Amino acid sequence: MRVSNLFTKTSKTAPADEVAKNAQLLIRAGYVHKEMAGVYAYLPLGLRVLENIKKIVREEMDSLSSQELIMTGLQRKETWETTGRWDDEVVDIWFKSKLKDGTDVGFGWSHEEPIIEMLKHYVESYKDLPMSVYQFQTKLRNEVRAKSGIMRGREFVMKDMYSCSTDAQQHEQFYRAAIEAYKRVYDRLGIGSDTYVTFASGGAFTQFSHEFQTICDAGEDVIYLHRDKNIALNEEVLDDENLARLGVAREELEAVKTAEVGNIFNFGTQKSEDMDFAFTNEKGERQLVHLGSYGIGITRVMGVIAEKLSDDKGLVWPDNIAPYRVYLARIGTDESVVLAADKLYDSLQESGISVLYDDRNARPGEKFADADLLGIPHRVVVSARTQEQGVFEYKKRTETETMALDAEKLKSILTA
Repeated sequence: MRVSNLFTKTSKTAPADEVAKNAQLLIRAGYVHKEMAGVYAYLPLGLRVLENIKKIVREEMDSLSSQELIMTGLQRKETWETTGRWDDEVVDIWFKSKLKDGTDVGFGWSHEEPIIEMLKHYVESYKDLPMSVYQFQTKLRNEVRAKSGIMRGREFVMKDMYSCSTDAQQHEQFYRAAIEAYKRVYDRLGIGSDTYVTFASGGAFTQFSHEFQTICDAGEDVIYLHRDKNIALNEEVLDDENLARLGVAREELEAVKTAEVGNIFNFGTQKSEDMDFAFTNEKGERQLVHLGSYGIGITRVMGVIAEKLSDDKGLVWPDNIAPYRVYLARIGTDESVVLAADKLYDSLQESGISVLYDDRNARPGEKFADADLLGIPHRVVVSARTQEQGVFEYKKRTETETMALDAEKLKSILTA
């Protein structure tokens, strides 16, 4: 992509009403556009980051043999009434409307009930289990407050997965595999070392559920962490009984501010009972399906990464989720410089390296500032001086020193 063809532009300022650092940086860099509080449009660069995050998540969900689908955004009132969750007193974040004929509909804040209703048409026998499905879906939630940029939105993208098992033992096997898949996701996103599997309230069917909490100053949660034992608890399960069960003492725990980037939950058979979701077991008897749900906030993770991995100059994307791997800055308009930069741009792309090519007639300082703000991992400069020396100037976003490299060495670094 040539910067001259990119309709977005960088800015030195963010909207005065935007207090979250992640949104300030993403708006200034042209990754997102703020429509209203908690509602953001994802522009070409932002969309590329989202798609790269989704690619990683998709690969790890596929590794669990989960099957991708996409459910509807409009949902039936009757589906949610079976579990009592259509009631605004039970779920207070609904967006609701009516069709022209007066039929009540809701805009999907979650998809647990609709997915179960759909799966009832396909799961009949124990031979159909275990199985799981997942989707990337835009959720709509009428949150009272939305002040953390894209980390807490009224409209956001989530990956939600749902597992169906014959019994608790089969469910537990999938549940544990899902935990490991989630760990791989966060490792690949560059936040694994600061993301903890956190014990949370488990509800009626299990002692604990699990949240994935990332240490983040802008987070809205507090967890209690034992770093040596790699044990984390949220406040709702911080009692003497649970501490004894986990083998930790209260005074050993460190309170840290975090952002929840994922959660997994064991529903047991309660929802299946509410919605009459059953299969025929090996004895020919009717048996309720054991259910689990597994969420990752895709846009929220993007916001957390923007918060954690940025510096005073701008964003700092990890290589595998950055919108482009290389920021190629052409300095000057001499024919030889233009030809050399164009040639390098074509050569890198032919090698499978994604490049954002700054071909504007702008000052070097402006281009370098934009490169830093955008957070592209590698910067390459082509100028009259580098041409005279027969090299390219190279710098990593996370480093301050530049290097003079020939074409072969440069390509070797960028394809590593």
